[in-house]
Amino acid sequence: MLFSEENYRFMYAALQEAELAFDEKEIPVGAVIVKEGRIVGRGHNQTERLKDPTAHAEMIAITAAANTLQAERLTGCDLYVTLEPCVMCTGAALLARVSNIYFAAFDVKFGACGSIYNFPEEGKYNHSIKVYSGLMEKESQTLLQNFFKEVRATKK
Repeated sequence: MLFSEENYRFMYAALQEAELAFDEKEIPVGAVIVKEGRIVGRGHNQTERLKDPTAHAEMIAITAAANTLQAERLTGCDLYVTLEPCVMCTGAALLARVSNIYFAAFDVKFGACGSIYNFPEEGKYNHSIKVYSGLMEKESQTLLQNFFKEVRATKK
């Protein structure tokens, strides 16, 4: 699929968030929420720092966007994330009524937008989300691979 220049710009912003996570020794996943061409929420994984298993990039970005917009629903918003959202994050996106999810790399162990499950598009909920995958996939995969190489190297 071909993506627009704007799609690349927002996924690049999500990759910058992932790089922040990498620098903080967190699994390098980043996310941004976009409404009407403007980033309204940003997040990167902070599970280690916050000692919180729910502190995924998507959850932080959703909370930030809801605070920015002063709304519990993110109707008309798009989620850009460097790794396919898990069950928790996909559920949060559904509950927040996100319109579209763009993700870079598939997560074959925990993915809930096409890998293991496809909650956003299976039609079982009162809301559905269009999902687009593969946007800057190689860049995201490289960042994740480099992170786990470093982790393995420090454990030796």
